[in-house]
Amino acid sequence: MKLNSPFRTRSTALFYLGLSASLLMQGALAAKRGDFKTCEQAAFCRRHRSFADAMVQSYQSQSKVDITKESPVLHSASPYLIANNTVHLDGHTLVATVMHNADQVPLTLEVIFMANGIIRLRMQEETPLLPRFDETQKHVLRDEGRAFEYASDKDIEHTYESVDGTVVHVVRYTNEDSSGFGVRIVEKPWSLSYLHDDKSVIELNHKGFFQFEHLRPKPGADEQGGVDGGWEETFHSWTDSKPRGPESFGMDIRFNGFEHVYGIPEHSASLSLKTTRDGKEGYNEPYRLWNLDVFEYEPDNPMALYGSVPFIAAHNPESTVGVFWLNAAETWVDVTRDKSNVFSNLLRLTNGSDKEQAINTHWISESGVLDLFLLPGKSVTELYKQYSALVEPTRLPRDFSLGYHQCRWNYIDQDDVLTVNKKMHEHDIPYDSIWLDIEYTDGKRYFTWDSSKFPDPVSMQRQLSYDGHKLVTVIDPHVKHDSTYRVWKEGDEHGYFIKNKDESGNFQGWCWPGESNWVDYLKPGAMEWTGKQYHLDKFNGSTSDLFIWNDMNEPSIFNGPEITMGKDVKHYGGWEHRDLHNIYGMMYHKATYDGLCTRESPSKRPFILSRAYYAGSQRYGAIWTGDNTANWEHLRASIPMVLSNNVAGMHFAGADIGGFFGNPEKELLVRWYQLGIWHPFFRAHAHIDTKRREPWVLGEPYLSIVREAVKERYRMLPYWYTLFRIASLTGMPIVRPMWIEFPAEKELFAEQSVFMVGPSIMVVPAMDADMSKPLDVSFPLQENWYDIHTHLLYAAPLKRQFVVDLEHTLVFARGGSIIPTRERQRRSSSLMKYDPFTLYIYMGHNGTAAGELYVDDGESFDYRDGAFIERKLSFVDSRLTSRASPQTEDGPAQAAFLERMKNVRVERLVIVGLRSPLAKAVISENEKTREIQLECHGSDFGRECIVRDPAVRIGNDWDIIFS
Repeated sequence: MKLNSPFRTRSTALFYLGLSASLLMQGALAAKRGDFKTCEQAAFCRRHRSFADAMVQSYQSQSKVDITKESPVLHSASPYLIANNTVHLDGHTLVATVMHNADQVPLTLEVIFMANGIIRLRMQEETPLLPRFDETQKHVLRDEGRAFEYASDKDIEHTYESVDGTVVHVVRYTNEDSSGFGVRIVEKPWSLSYLHDDKSVIELNHKGFFQFEHLRPKPGADEQGGVDGGWEETFHSWTDSKPRGPESFGMDIRFNGFEHVYGIPEHSASLSLKTTRDGKEGYNEPYRLWNLDVFEYEPDNPMALYGSVPFIAAHNPESTVGVFWLNAAETWVDVTRDKSNVFSNLLRLTNGSDKEQAINTHWISESGVLDLFLLPGKSVTELYKQYSALVEPTRLPRDFSLGYHQCRWNYIDQDDVLTVNKKMHEHDIPYDSIWLDIEYTDGKRYFTWDSSKFPDPVSMQRQLSYDGHKLVTVIDPHVKHDSTYRVWKEGDEHGYFIKNKDESGNFQGWCWPGESNWVDYLKPGAMEWTGKQYHLDKFNGSTSDLFIWNDMNEPSIFNGPEITMGKDVKHYGGWEHRDLHNIYGMMYHKATYDGLCTRESPSKRPFILSRAYYAGSQRYGAIWTGDNTANWEHLRASIPMVLSNNVAGMHFAGADIGGFFGNPEKELLVRWYQLGIWHPFFRAHAHIDTKRREPWVLGEPYLSIVREAVKERYRMLPYWYTLFRIASLTGMPIVRPMWIEFPAEKELFAEQSVFMVGPSIMVVPAMDADMSKPLDVSFPLQENWYDIHTHLLYAAPLKRQFVVDLEHTLVFARGGSIIPTRERQRRSSSLMKYDPFTLYIYMGHNGTAAGELYVDDGESFDYRDGAFIERKLSFVDSRLTSRASPQTEDGPAQAAFLERMKNVRVERLVIVGLRSPLAKAVISENEKTREIQLECHGSDFGRECIVRDPAVRIGNDWDIIFS
């Protein structure tokens, strides 16, 4: 981590060199916990946890409640209630006034009923002393939240009755799509339950943890009413001035009948979230959502990392539900499980069930508006349909971005880049892009080149693009403070930079260039201006084959509190950074996306990798798990991290192959490649101080093993691209925890060392240095499973142990699947566009199989007009069929694409797991029939037949009947 930029004074140079050395030392010792806050060191988190403890004590001391009496009313000590006669239904919104029994500051509660069964709940002061930040929805929600469909008046029914001295309201959906869903609201103390068929599944404030710190005047020095850390707070040498005072809020959200919850990335933690209050089964700290630059982070830790997605899913064999907590401020989430005590007995009566299992979560945010969504599911597919309706699903990426990315901090110069390119070709390793880190710039001034190292970047890109390769360069959000630097000068003249807390001038901090400024994306015009910097006439030396890596966009600030921006610096409109910190990186990501979309005409799909992210970032590109370490523990940690991101809608995710810090042993690096090819984003990356580790550096046999792994990725690109298409339509994860595909298999609910790629492939990675240690594999369901390399059959349910040497991996195809591949190896995916396909047909236990194939041009947005081929493939009763998907519509764009792809065919069929031999096949296509021979071998339940060159076109309907 070195810096080469000039400094204006000797003192600043010494300061920065010392800071750089400090960072290097911290890197050598792994993440330094003391640099980052605990809940106890964050005053608002400390206050809410203390309040929750007081509520728990009140439950435990209750003696007047008859726990043998069934009632929907929980007699907690919560001081919040719904004011008398304030509940009313206004169209699709139920409105009420919530009051604290002491401060009497009215809060407006809105419960909004959406057409798909989603419930939105919003709350803030009825007449706030100051406005609260409420722009997060504008940047996160689909169409800025303006295009949602809501329940009509006739689709919802409101009733109420008096129970145990309080009023209980019930609102039910009456439309067919959402019938059986509803909410129950209790007035005193206030609580809300989401109902599935009159059974409470999600409960708000049933533990009484709801607390809303209303905005208030600052008390004088001699006045009472001060709040612990409410008006000023110091962490190490940094003081947060908190001019608005305390404005946080928190609430408990309970999942009834569930034992597992997932999501809320990013943390290097287990897939099934651990408890955070006892320290025995889990952690002593809550999960923190606050985007931070934590290099060499610790595995198995709830510390905040680079991204924040406040989405949580709960799953049991009967249903899957979710909560989306829409807030961009610092947020902490406690997770606990109910134990058999007075409180859990009370709650069992609340939901009318004798089941004790439940997950309790406690959400705490520092500022903004309380805004959350309850997603009813019930199935996994329904849950993701609902979630993607809120934040949009992942957009279709550029096809090359699914290939192999070769990266390092830093490839030294133009000759180094072209030498790596040449070596990849010499060693027959396909790849799609080579990356440049910060050293390619002129003194860390982004959108420039160091001409001594890269004298002709356009020529370099053209040489790469000859074989279909792309260049990816890093562009970080900090702008070097230099009055001679065009980008800084324009940003300063337009007032686009974030301001100091007193708005006296531009906020200034330290990052790679030294003194730097950061763009304020709330400022009108700032996002568009940033995007234009990527245009070919602005970014000199760039071409349309150059793509972007947004790093350090948490934002990372070396001399800031927790290595980030102070909370009290000011954005446009007077908003503090604390209000929008977690969406800052996404806003920068969007500016880059818009810039690449508009840099050429017609527009082409961008590719941008971002380190910081929030819900909605999936619209703009890929993310990765950040600065990991070259050890076996980080290899293992990458799986639950990538899976948790997929659970939360961040599908295009991966981890740095080999680990960013340190020098991996050769066996570790090989195993990481073998795992990395099964993550959606596949990039090798390394720190500037590490040894070179391109595949050929390893020597044999390691080079050949890595080569075969990378080629496996390229064979599977049609399947990967089809999965991204499905995700773009449904929101379904691309790599999936086992529970998503096998929702009734309880023993798989916490599984995190085995995962599914789409619905059809199960990956069992080898992740131990001791290769003699056997791997336990459970084959789920009454289904056939096939080793994708040997086609050996494993009939489930079955448990087996495997000893896996370095040359082999355990990857299994699920019976009943049809998986498309391309078998011809090229130097890049771009050279495969017109190659033929192979279909692998893996017989299910009932003798059937199904799959999909999606193809478009991989780069334009023409697919939105219908320029694609999407086929539903089916094998039933010895007949293989290909039919257009329901999304396929006739039109000029589709006709033109079909003409373009008219010669692309299926060149081979491999049918695995046949019960009886086949002798011939009759092909029907375009009203013509022809007969073709098969090659078959094997025995019963292991028979395999191959059809060589059936020559059916991928854009046509066709049938192949086997006999």
